[in-house]
Amino acid sequence: MRSLRFISAEALVSHPQVAQQSLDGVAHNLYPLLFKASYLLEQAEVIRVLLEHWPLEEFRLSALLGPRSEPPEDLRDRTCRACLEACVQGLADHVLRAGGPRRLRVADLTGVRDMQVQQCPCGRALGRWGRTELLARTCCRLQAESPGARRPVWVLADLFVTEGNFKVVVQALGPAGPAPLRVHCLSFRADSLGPSQLLQVLRLARPGELRRLEVVHNVRLHAGHVQQLLAQVGFPQLASLTLPAKAFDAPPTSASTPDGEDPLLTSIAWELSQMSQLTELSVAFSTLTGKIPKLLGPLRTPLRTLDLANCSLNHADMAFLADCTHATHLEVLDLSGHSLFGLFPSTFFRLLSRAAQTLRVLTLEECSIEDGHVSMLILALSPCRELSELRFLGNPLPAQALRRLFMALCELPKLRYVEFPVPKDCYPEGTAYPQDELAMSKFDQQKYDVIAEDLRAVLLRAGRGDIQVCTPLFGSFDPDIQETSNELGAFLLRAFKAALENFSRALEQME
Repeated sequence: MRSLRFISAEALVSHPQVAQQSLDGVAHNLYPLLFKASYLLEQAEVIRVLLEHWPLEEFRLSALLGPRSEPPEDLRDRTCRACLEACVQGLADHVLRAGGPRRLRVADLTGVRDMQVQQCPCGRALGRWGRTELLARTCCRLQAESPGARRPVWVLADLFVTEGNFKVVVQALGPAGPAPLRVHCLSFRADSLGPSQLLQVLRLARPGELRRLEVVHNVRLHAGHVQQLLAQVGFPQLASLTLPAKAFDAPPTSASTPDGEDPLLTSIAWELSQMSQLTELSVAFSTLTGKIPKLLGPLRTPLRTLDLANCSLNHADMAFLADCTHATHLEVLDLSGHSLFGLFPSTFFRLLSRAAQTLRVLTLEECSIEDGHVSMLILALSPCRELSELRFLGNPLPAQALRRLFMALCELPKLRYVEFPVPKDCYPEGTAYPQDELAMSKFDQQKYDVIAEDLRAVLLRAGRGDIQVCTPLFGSFDPDIQETSNELGAFLLRAFKAALENFSRALEQME
């Protein structure tokens, strides 16, 4: 229920002109209330004026929109374009405003969540890439306009940098002169950049204070680049690290050592061990056969999140995972792309039994889990009483096997979300696994709908209607990929063209 105070705030901001004229008489402790009311009603004009005159030392977006502020409605999943643009424009007006004291020292723009469906009235989102470019362009404009005599305002931000906004972000992070707004990066995501561009922008992003680093998709790194990045830039406060596919491949010019040692892997492992706060590591789609003990063994802190999807693990790797310290602390684990029950049944069972007290999210996509493996999977999952999300797309399981599995999943008290594969029965006989995208999409939709309804009925009869189940054929929604899909497509076309040109030149040389 909304308080009389908040109802009054909504009434005031519903009339932007009256609200602006009344600000001089508003108590400073009411500004947060007026801000949340303005954000809820999408009154961008009022938001901008509130930020221009913000009387407090801190502006923290997540706290202002979260459930602990009045009213307890959580607005952090509303990345409303109009409202967020008004916030940044209001900050610019604030630092340019002449005369009078200025108390604002820190503006924290982190903590909002990008969602597939926007709940704000306009329905128009401003994603992480767009927020990065908006903030960077605003900083660059202020560098040119402001004399810079007054104390700057530090802006805490989660940055997403690609080739499309690289230049303006570099200028914003490394101003040549006074900067009224100074960007302090807490989380950094990079895509579609070259290795040298990545090093350049990260050196400017205050890497000593960075908490989260995601280097993804179209950043072409090999082990030499990763070693250089970790050794030369340094990330002492990093808690979460994601590296792109093939990041542990040897450089083209590297030569193997006589004793079979991998000096780059040894160096990378040592650099990771110096990160005393690292608890999340994602190295999916890197070939790490036999390398997991050397990579994870030296780490000082137990990992809570570990993504080893499609890393070609062997028995030694799985044995290490099952017996290491990390196993008893894991909350999120992805072992997709490995034949767990065909190759490592006992080791996988031991790993899950040790992780059972903490494991919340488990992903086992394309793990060749078949009808004959379901009993073992049920037994392995049974002690995982904390599990809230399970994903096992791409496994050749028939409807009856899925039904048995769903009956067992009803016994997991905290389970709330399941991604299950299209039943094998819905595909033509003889369909091969793993499937490509074309084969994956050619199934009997009517038959799938009947089976999916039956599986939901299994949950309902067990009183587990609180478990959401779905089959996202091509993966879950990724707001960052969605936002930059056009740029990523252009980048891939250029890379494909370059590869064709190199191939043509190689053929000419052979002739």
